[in-house]
Amino acid sequence: MEISEKLLCLFSTDVREEDGKYVVDVPHREIETGSVEAGETYRVALISRSESTDDGSADSATDISASRADDGPQPPVEPGEMRYVEIEDLGKQGDGIARVERGYVIIVPDTEVGERVKIEVTEVKSNFAVGSVVEEAV
Repeated sequence: MEISEKLLCLFSTDVREEDGKYVVDVPHREIETGSVEAGETYRVALISRSESTDDGSADSATDISASRADDGPQPPVEPGEMRYVEIEDLGKQGDGIARVERGYVIIVPDTEVGERVKIEVTEVKSNFAVGSVVEEAV
């Protein structure tokens, strides 16, 4: 299965019927982290929790995807990792925000929109990371 680089978030939820419509709830954490904004329109892909192959066995790739989705997406960065990032936005408290694979957010204090900096990832959470500037990129 190929996953787009434009993926903003990945989570597991149930589809329910409500007033003749089918509803998918977005977890509050996805709104809080800034990956998704209330009132905006997004493309949604649904992935089956399990699929059967022609021989009746479960598709292991789908099983792995489902189990990872249940745990939430795995962060694409690790503590201590060095990266070049571009600051795309400012958070509510004025910290720089960079986005890397799948729209994963890295908060970089003391930066401005448009800056390209080399950072060291200092803290990693499931839905965001924090990095500190190591050097300004030219």
